Amino acid sequence: MFDRNRSKKVELLARCMDHSSLTKRFYKGFRMLTLGWSDGFTFMPLDFTLLSSKNAQINGISNNIDKRTSGYKRRVESLESAPTIIPSMLERALQAGVSADYVLMDTWFTQQPLIQSIVELGLDVIGMVKNTNQRYLMNNQRLSLKELYKIATPVPDKKGILRSIHTTMANGVQVKVVFVQNRNKKSEWLAILSTDCTLSEQEIIRIYGMRWDIEVFFKTTKSLLRLQKEFQGMSYDLLISHTTIVFSRYIVLSWQNRCHTDQRTLGGIFYELCDEVNELDWAVALQQLIELLEDTLKKTNTKIQKLIKSQLQQWIASLPNYIKAYLSISVCEV
Repeated sequence: MFDRNRSKKVELLARCMDHSSLTKRFYKGFRMLTLGWSDGFTFMPLDFTLLSSKNAQINGISNNIDKRTSGYKRRVESLESAPTIIPSMLERALQAGVSADYVLMDTWFTQQPLIQSIVELGLDVIGMVKNTNQRYLMNNQRLSLKELYKIATPVPDKKGILRSIHTTMANGVQVKVVFVQNRNKKSEWLAILSTDCTLSEQEIIRIYGMRWDIEVFFKTTKSLLRLQKEFQGMSYDLLISHTTIVFSRYIVLSWQNRCHTDQRTLGGIFYELCDEVNELDWAVALQQLIELLEDTLKKTNTKIQKLIKSQLQQWIASLPNYIKAYLSISVCEV
């Protein structure tokens, strides 16, 4: 939300509903629709629009705006619905050279027509879905989300993950739906949808968790970077300019943080070390741990050596046989 409750003459000012509020309160201002990129460590805002409303509009477009300008196109775009704008925002990002594997969305945008539009762009969607009137095709039947949960396959031994199922949306897009336990009310469940059906349940949840980065971004820009607080203008162009400047500040801060705290900025060294860790299986790691203990024991006195060797012998003797088979030493050698 982009709050301007004290304003009266701001261009394109509208009466909007705060969907995040439990009381569903209304405010004067705009709905800020933001597109960002994240790899789970760094978030970068890419595009945004301040949405007004055709029906709940307080002020209209200024008559002094040239209809041939980008500013006028921005104003016309602000009167469109969010699901209509999102595909064009994604297209602009892709044309600018931004690459991504998944588009993450919350329940307000995970609607079947929008999902189909994004899939047609060559991107997969992962988003939380609500139990609405949307239907899913299963065995030639049109089922609701609640009915889908009843026939979904339980996921054993996965804390918090209840069930999952492969299905098809009414528009023909194949999806995988994962049902997880609601932390706030454990008797209820939440559903996460993915158009990439090859992902495991854990991976779908892990990737969707990256969406929290944009919530941190909103909190940071409003609390620390003074979004919607450092100007008093009434022009829609001024609103766009101010928001762009705040987003640019955040990009610079994110880049600086990445350069100074993220070890991946070491370049090839980081990835070579990652490859080495992947190739180091648990058996080799266990063998190296024992060898390290042996080298350390040689530097101690005899009394401590006997004590540690005795404890190490007891530990190795208690290991399962399939683990002992991978070790090149025996109890007697310790």
